[in-house]
Amino acid sequence: MDDLTGTNTAPSGTAPEAKSPYRVLARKYRPKDFTDLIGQEPMVRTLTNAFSTGRIAQAWMLTGVRGVGKTTTARILARALNYQTAEIDQPTIDLTVPGEHCQAIMEGRHVDVIEMDAASHTGIDDIREIIEQIRYRPVSARYKVYIIDEVHMLSNQAFNGLLKTLEEPPSHVKFIFATTEIRKVPITVLSRCQRFDLRRIDSGLLVAHFRNVSDQEGILIDDESLAMIARAAEGSVRDGLSLLDQAIAHGGGGVDAEAVRSMLGLADRSRIVGLFGSLMTGDVAAALANYRDQYNSGASPSVILTDLADFTHLVTRLKFVPQAGEDPSLTETERLNGADFAGTLSTVILSRVWQMLLKGITETDTSSRPAAAAEMALIRIGHAASLPSPEDAVKAFHNSGGTTSGAASTSGGGQPSGGGGATARAVGERRMPQGGGGGQPAMRLAHSAEPTVATPALAEPVQEIAITSLEDMVALAEKFRDIAMKVQIRTGVRLVRIEPGRLEISLTPEASPSLPGELIKKLADWTGAKWIVTLSREEGAPTLSERETAKRDALVSDARQDPDVAAILAKFPGSRITDVRIAVTEEILAETVLSPSEDGDILPDEMDPDDESD
Repeated sequence: MDDLTGTNTAPSGTAPEAKSPYRVLARKYRPKDFTDLIGQEPMVRTLTNAFSTGRIAQAWMLTGVRGVGKTTTARILARALNYQTAEIDQPTIDLTVPGEHCQAIMEGRHVDVIEMDAASHTGIDDIREIIEQIRYRPVSARYKVYIIDEVHMLSNQAFNGLLKTLEEPPSHVKFIFATTEIRKVPITVLSRCQRFDLRRIDSGLLVAHFRNVSDQEGILIDDESLAMIARAAEGSVRDGLSLLDQAIAHGGGGVDAEAVRSMLGLADRSRIVGLFGSLMTGDVAAALANYRDQYNSGASPSVILTDLADFTHLVTRLKFVPQAGEDPSLTETERLNGADFAGTLSTVILSRVWQMLLKGITETDTSSRPAAAAEMALIRIGHAASLPSPEDAVKAFHNSGGTTSGAASTSGGGQPSGGGGATARAVGERRMPQGGGGGQPAMRLAHSAEPTVATPALAEPVQEIAITSLEDMVALAEKFRDIAMKVQIRTGVRLVRIEPGRLEISLTPEASPSLPGELIKKLADWTGAKWIVTLSREEGAPTLSERETAKRDALVSDARQDPDVAAILAKFPGSRITDVRIAVTEEILAETVLSPSEDGDILPDEMDPDDESD
């Protein structure tokens, strides 16, 4: 047995043994040291400095999505901790030359490196077994290393049982945890570990890595196929290598883009670009024909919409970050056409298409008829892509003089001002169906068969009413028949100061705390102007009710001083004054002069004596 390669070698003079079984690419090309790890430079730099300075932690927490190398990194770290050769006998990151324990650790069979899957060992009994074992020193290595995968699956009791040991482990014990659900790990555990977040691998690095693997395997594969595999891997090296393995088997040794697209059930990226262009010009018929071609070729409706959403996202990014087009996973068609669309389409249109695609993808995934659901989503997008933004609609309305016939269209098929460019039609215009009306100008929306909506009449502006006192407010409340507000103003409001649009008041103890807010709304409704109502620390003038009470008390007091009233009160013991009313005398009536009628003398010239006697 070759210790380094793991292959069997036959002794000389004997028949060769059976060929070793095939190993999948994900296992065959698993990184053996830190130099083989791709895309994790921050972690490698931290560990390198820690090992070189002797600041080695007692526990590490590795987190990240599936297939980014958490378990592989844990094994490499275990190798680094237990690295030993004839010349080197200390932990090191440089693992170029295999050490005594390297092969056994990478194969998962070293007695001092214990791997445990927390998904199947979740209880306190499993942790109790670890606690019992750590008392013993390692058999042959420098450290006893415990690698616990999917650590978030441990129960609460198991986590609690591990806390004390994790905080003060023996000097010969190291813990390495790996998880895809870091939020499920208790903070008490995280605080005792050195955490590393393994990032998703960039698609460019994945393409380069897959190219290197393909060259070593002697497989012919084009760049477009590698880009599709890298995109489908979503940052996972293991997923990408598994897809590459499947593509090689699918193609019988050779891999081309069409075979990979068929295997993954993907839509043709060039067709996606064409579909996007048809939708942006409102050519729904061409868009549906493109969609049907892709669907008949085996592409899933949901995948078509997802790829369309990805391209929409790409165009939007290119609009603000032109460097996004340098992504090696993009095809030349995506790169060039994406830049063109980014220069002509407005952000408003792209955002609207993005939102409609997200909704369409959800509907397609949950629908019993996904193909029809995807078609309906495309029809909605094609119809809405040419609609103007609210700003453009307002401009068109004002430019047309405020008439409905011209509010939704521009003259002669010009481009909308929203940035649609060559790919977007004029506001409100529709293309004539192919096969009829050739050479005629595009129909305006007002002349189409679709029903038009009449422009509502503009509401007459509310005439502003001046308010200078609480009496004015009470009068308005009476005018609008708001009895409840009238009572609150009379009994609960003390006026501090009043200005046009601004009212400063204080409230009586019995007044409602929400009265200022209610006043703001009522005053705006009554006067047609915005009012600011604030509460003051000043006491303010008496309320209307308090003023009326004081006035009545003053009249009663004056009445008591009248000799006639005093005589009446003396004549009738127990009587009291409840109200004082000012009588209208004949002298006052005589002083009143009636203004002549506008119609003149309306009485007849002569009166019948009999009528006069009546």
